[in-house]
Amino acid sequence: MLENRSYAQVIGTSYIAKLAQQYGVASNYHGVSHPSLPNYLAMTSGSTFGITDDGWHNVPAGGLGTQLSAAGVEWRAYMEGMTGTCYRSPYPYALKHNPFAYYGGTCPSQVVSFNQFAGDMSGVVPQLVWITPGLCHDGHDCSNSVVDSWLAQTVPQILNTSAWRDNGVLFITWDEGEDSANSVLTLVIHPDPVNHQSEKSYDHYSLLATIEDQLGVPRLGQAAQVSPMTDLMAVQPLPQLRNRP
Repeated sequence: MLENRSYAQVIGTSYIAKLAQQYGVASNYHGVSHPSLPNYLAMTSGSTFGITDDGWHNVPAGGLGTQLSAAGVEWRAYMEGMTGTCYRSPYPYALKHNPFAYYGGTCPSQVVSFNQFAGDMSGVVPQLVWITPGLCHDGHDCSNSVVDSWLAQTVPQILNTSAWRDNGVLFITWDEGEDSANSVLTLVIHPDPVNHQSEKSYDHYSLLATIEDQLGVPRLGQAAQVSPMTDLMAVQPLPQLRNRP
């Protein structure tokens, strides 16, 4: 989950452009609100709860994390810079970029420091992995080139896992755009994509719907009313073996 760039501002950046050429691009994808927090909540609950700021709000218990835990689906959210708790960690961590801490005012045990990420990627990878970079690496406080370099170091760690190679998928998106349309780039990265670009209208609710469908849980909130990103999830069929006489 990255920060504060419109589609046109990032699509041509070095490593990001390479990923866009090789994998799937949602070219008509939009944030649902401003500023950060309501977008993060929308992506993890199907609702902004009417929030229009980045302050503290004790929203109702629930959300994607609670839903997955109840369904027995393993998940983990990695927060770069979180050296203390969800609620008391210094810069570059930002509470407003950790949506899981808002539901019911309780921080789930599945929310951990990004320091655990590399080790976990070399072991058993949870079924859902969420990554929030710190305020520099997500682009909030630093340049596109810094974000691009961080992605170039982090994405290969994911693509080298058996979890990704065995029908896994990596989504990279931005919370909100800086243009009037609130357009953001969203990349859908999985092996052997059929479609490399989609012009269908998608937003954060579409992404939540896609994730919930993939993990076999009901769609939350407004995710139930939108189309999932199935065109960018299609993979090349396995070659047919010829029948031998």
